[in-house]
Amino acid sequence: MVLMQKSMSKTLLLAAVVLIPLPAFGDALTDYYDNQLKMVEGDVTRLASTMPADKYDFAPSQGNFKGVRTFSQQVKHLATILYQVSAANLGQKPPVDIGTGDNGPNSVKTKEQVLAYLKGAFEFTHKSIATLNAKNQLERVKGPFGDDMPRLDAGSMPAWHSLDHYGQMVVYARMNGVAPGQPAPPSPAKK
Repeated sequence: MVLMQKSMSKTLLLAAVVLIPLPAFGDALTDYYDNQLKMVEGDVTRLASTMPADKYDFAPSQGNFKGVRTFSQQVKHLATILYQVSAANLGQKPPVDIGTGDNGPNSVKTKEQVLAYLKGAFEFTHKSIATLNAKNQLERVKGPFGDDMPRLDAGSMPAWHSLDHYGQMVVYARMNGVAPGQPAPPSPAKK
């Protein structure tokens, strides 16, 4: 019983710290989520920039990997979800065409186009996160996936979802001899 009371006390204290809208937490909340996004943004953007353009259509083909996204589709999907979640938080449409599914627009094909789409998604997400504060974090907005979501999800989802796909992108890169954070290997000479 004593252990249960201690656990409940810790839970209540955590809830009080996270949920009580104290003005002092407003900037800290925004800064926290924006800093998380900046770290993810650096890793994802570096890897997307490092992967050679001729490997953007790579997808694993061994074993049961049929029908998985290509490297390019991983990047575009990550960016599309950033646009969708941020637009929901801001109560507006994404500022660019994001296509009809969750893999981004078909018109975004080249490495340069994919990188520009990704960069725009991160910029839009920073704008969205900047609107979060202690007073509005639990307000519910219409989410991009059908359900309502607390606005706070617009702060947390961009990082965890991006890291999920970053992990897959790392595997694709390593399968092509590209190490995250390293310069891209030279492309084979064309004859």
